[in-house]
Amino acid sequence: RDGEQQRDFLYVKDAVEMTLHVAQHDAHGIFNIGSGEAHTWLDLVRPIFHALELPERIEFIEMPETLRDKYQYFTCARMERLLATGYDRPVTALADAVTDYVVNYLVPQKPLERDDPPAFRKELSAAT
Repeated sequence: RDGEQQRDFLYVKDAVEMTLHVAQHDAHGIFNIGSGEAHTWLDLVRPIFHALELPERIEFIEMPETLRDKYQYFTCARMERLLATGYDRPVTALADAVTDYVVNYLVPQKPLERDDPPAFRKELSAAT
């Protein structure tokens, strides 16, 4: 069904935390990062309308015939390798991540890094 395809959406702030964790723990190799949970596109879109205080108005387009057999209808990161390094921070819930991004960055048109706390910037520069 339209909008029911599932993805493992991850807030960029969580992705940065996971990446910094791997860098700071001298871990090597390829790591999946994600929430470890699959959510639908509708789960992603609905909080946008809510954050903007707008009624939901969602329209779908037909999947092109040439893509139907090639499209990934489900993705979800396997997090075992990252968790084995001791990473134990919870990820931001999808609706909370969308709301934070829309209200604090998209609407005021601010880049993500301008509001990051100094401690976060310090961690980032120490890891590089």
